Amino acid sequence: MEGLDHFDDNTGDTVFRDIIFLALAGFVAIVLLLLPHLNPPAKAEAETNAPGNVIVELRWPDELNSDVDLWVEAPGDKPVGYSNKGGVSFNLLRDDLGNLADATRMNYEVSYSRGVPSGEYTVNVHLYRNLSGVGTIPVTVVISVKPSEEAPAKQILATGVKLEHEGQELTAFRFSLDEKGQLVSGSVHDLPRALRARKS
Repeated sequence: MEGLDHFDDNTGDTVFRDIIFLALAGFVAIVLLLLPHLNPPAKAEAETNAPGNVIVELRWPDELNSDVDLWVEAPGDKPVGYSNKGGVSFNLLRDDLGNLADATRMNYEVSYSRGVPSGEYTVNVHLYRNLSGVGTIPVTVVISVKPSEEAPAKQILATGVKLEHEGQELTAFRFSLDEKGQLVSGSVHDLPRALRARKS
């Protein structure tokens, strides 16, 4: 038969290869369509609230090897700082010594209160040691209040102060909170009041 002379034995192999290729392409397409469903995106974690009710944070430049201390005093309580880390209301979470015995380069101290006693609060900063030898150390103080366990913490005050020599203690804030944990209007000032020397 003359018409069959154009076919040879390789025709079956070509058809077989085409079918295998199409099956493989279909399998790859199915895998690509299923990939997003194999590892679904993680759900956003629930919002976490900071511990404590009155939160006082102190920051100074991370590149400075300087020991700046936070001192806080709640109404009717004793001052809390590096040499007295806990009172009736406040606790100092950690005494940051600059670069000494520090796993990170972050220069940060924070105090938390248990409850929100009404009355006047005092927040001081103290330059204990300045191993960096810089003339002025800029310090940021932020105060947030969480009036109840259900409420989120809300920043109420923030300021910057400059420490210029070892042993210097500055009052960053004096302010009053009412029975509901609200800032009393007109109560914010920075009239100096030493806390470090007064431990009782």
